[in-house]
Amino acid sequence: MSTESQGGDDLEERVNNFLRRNFPQIQMHGGTAAIQNIDREEGVVDLQLGGACSGCGISPMTIQAIKSRMTKEIPEIDTVHADTGMGGESGGMSPSFPGEESDDDGEDDEGPQAPF
Repeated sequence: MSTESQGGDDLEERVNNFLRRNFPQIQMHGGTAAIQNIDREEGVVDLQLGGACSGCGISPMTIQAIKSRMTKEIPEIDTVHADTGMGGESGGMSPSFPGEESDDDGEDDEGPQAPF
């Protein structure tokens, strides 16, 4: 992990505190969040979500909330990249809605199928 800090202003610690304060449900549901990299000059944080977050259907919403709130709360952060390890940024998944075109195979997404 590569992080940069400046004097007593430890950006990594503030990001960790942000994750602990704002997203305790990640741990309560068996997920983890770890800082992979902080680039102070570019204002970029790379996060890895793991545990139960990998493959979780709501992880894209969790990632979006992290990105939105972190950039508002920590002024030095302009961009947050988060990955669940499922391939690609945001785990390769994004929320879909019934009738919305799918970018992957061009077929319509009719939403979740009933388990019966």
